[in-house]
Amino acid sequence: MTALATEQVNGRTLVSDELFARLTDFCAEEYGLEPSAAERVMEQGLAFLDTMGRSGEGLSPSKLVDPAWHTFMLHSAEYTAWCEERFSRYIHHAPKSRYRDKATMVDVVGRIRAAGYIVDESLWGTKADCNEPTCCGDGPCC
Repeated sequence: MTALATEQVNGRTLVSDELFARLTDFCAEEYGLEPSAAERVMEQGLAFLDTMGRSGEGLSPSKLVDPAWHTFMLHSAEYTAWCEERFSRYIHHAPKSRYRDKATMVDVVGRIRAAGYIVDESLWGTKADCNEPTCCGDGPCC
């Protein structure tokens, strides 16, 4: 069977298996996540970073995906080399530079999906059963 050009890929394919394992282990330990949750966060974070890096636009990660970016940046040699290799520039992180409301996250998710990546909606606050504003990352109970 031939793969379709529109087939989506996982963000974990953007780094070596060894680096992905180190990032996931660090993310799990640093943020108190179960290993499987840390893997999902890292997969989404890598897809997010690649989408942002290729577009050249500043995008915001969700609160649940942001730890992936922090984790990768703390592996500074690998992160710097990855950015230079993929985008010929370093992608800086400017905390709180954009809002994380549902509309912003829907836009980011759409861009990640359009870039060809699998999206884990549960990490972006964009699931259809979201009850705004309390469960989308922008309400007082989040």
